[in-house]
Amino acid sequence: IDTRTMEIHHGKHHQAYVTNLNNAIAGTDTEKLTIEEICAKISTHPVAVRNNGGGHYNHSLFWTLMTPNAPKAPSGALADAISASFGSFDDFKTKFSTAATTRFGSGWAWLIKNGAGKLEVTSTPNQDNPLMDIVEVKGSPLLGLDVWEHAYYLNYQNRRPDYIAAFWNVINWDEVAKRFAK
Repeated sequence: IDTRTMEIHHGKHHQAYVTNLNNAIAGTDTEKLTIEEICAKISTHPVAVRNNGGGHYNHSLFWTLMTPNAPKAPSGALADAISASFGSFDDFKTKFSTAATTRFGSGWAWLIKNGAGKLEVTSTPNQDNPLMDIVEVKGSPLLGLDVWEHAYYLNYQNRRPDYIAAFWNVINWDEVAKRFAK
């Protein structure tokens, strides 16, 4: 995961989502809502709010989920829950990587905690996320991987699987564990 791509990703792509969301909700009651509240009832908002609000939420989470010198695997309650849900950490990695690799076009792969408190892997198109009332699999996002080409194109060109493999080296498992504990 290279610095230059992340600088462009953050400063240009994410910033565009923030600017466009702010413009889309300017002067409306939506300005008073949190981004989570907006996502939860996204079906009641215009497409510009869906696309840009989702882009802002997803990217805001994404930045917190990466760290240099990351541990290679989670520990504690999160590690136990991953093993209980998927059989093993390696089985989870395979399932998550498959969700990321097979997402047609652009979108995201997710590890979520569903309404029953169980872990699931899912993916969403475009800038949709598991908080949204319009997605097939809903839940609280714990880990998200951006698989839009802008997230990896400078370093990996069209080699999405190589980018996904590199992501495992920078996951901030402490942050994922905090989100899991909520």
